[in-house]
Formats: sequence, structure tokens, C-alpha cells
Amino acid sequence: MRSAATRAQVIRTLGGLLDSGEAFSEISVQRILEEAGVSRATFYAHFHNKSDVLVRLTDELRESLLALARQWDPGTGEDGADRLARFFEEVITIHRAHQGLLTAVREAASYDAAVGDFYAANLEGFDETVLRILRSEQAAGAIPIDVDTPAASRIIVWGGAQAIARHIAVDDGSGDALFARELAKIWWHGVFRRPTG
Repeated sequence: MRSAATRAQVIRTLGGLLDSGEAFSEISVQRILEEAGVSRATFYAHFHNKSDVLVRLTDELRESLLALARQWDPGTGEDGADRLARFFEEVITIHRAHQGLLTAVREAASYDAAVGDFYAANLEGFDETVLRILRSEQAAGAIPIDVDTPAASRIIVWGGAQAIARHIAVDDGSGDALFARELAKIWWHGVFRRPTG
């Protein structure tokens, strides 16, 4: 029980530092130790390094976002783009609330192989979810047969992740609803309900 509490304290500490706007690359293990009130030996008994802490911190957020993605159903009504826009607004709200953490993951993924693998696996999980939906929609005749679902899924997920990250970096939040609407319409009319031919 004490070990779990120690791990949670270290993870919370890193989260707090990132939330306060500190760059992940500037946060040392020593700083985490001091803020968390744990010894170096205790830290390394639970974590390989600070990237390990980052991955564990991100894992819970990843699971909640993936669960949200799995709940979305394109349905058959004409309001699909509107429902998708509401879904994206929720995703953007979550991303804004965890902006420091998500920025840290993208930053660390560029130079730390373990974080890079985690980041790729994270997006691959979303890619698989979207691909399943696209294939199901295609089998039901809602998506034209000429849509290359694996390519469409990659564009949707990997491109969407970059677009959302960029939007949050340059927008103060006032444009979130419009951005979500445009992203939804691009997805909906570009793939989910693309005209045949």
C-alpha cells in the first residue's frame, strides 16, 4: 500500500510541475524528488527514470480518451456531423485540461525511444478503433467501397492529433467549437459519408 502511495505521489508531482507550465526537458529527477518528498533510492525502486513517470502519468489519460473514442457511433441519422462535433469539443476540452502533459509527451517522444514507442502505441490504439468503425460502416454500405479504410484511418487519427495539438497551441479556447465543427465536417463528409463516385 505504501509503495502505491509513493508511486502516486511521484506521478502527481510530475503532473503538477507540467500543469504549472514547466517544460519536461527542464524538470530534473532531483526536482521531482524534492517536490515529492522521496529519496533517490525510493524513486528508482519504482521508476526507471523520469520518462517512466511521464508514461505512467499519461496512461490513465490515454485510457479515458480511448474509452471516449470507442463510445462514439456514427449512427444513421443526418446529425452525424453534429454528434461528431460535440465529440471533438469534449476531446479538445480534455486536451486543454492536460496541455502540459500532452506537450511533454510529444516533446519527449522526439528524443526518448520509450516515450516515442508509447506515443506511437497510443495513436495506434485510436487508429485501430477508427479503422474498426470505418470497416463496419463500409460493410453496412454507409461508406463507399473505394475508400481505403486503413489509409483513411491513419489520416484521420494521426492528422487529427496534430491538428488538435496545433489548434490548442495557437487558440485561446474561443475557437474550440468552430474548430471541432470543421474537423467533424471534414471527417464526416470526407470519409464517413463521402459521396459515391
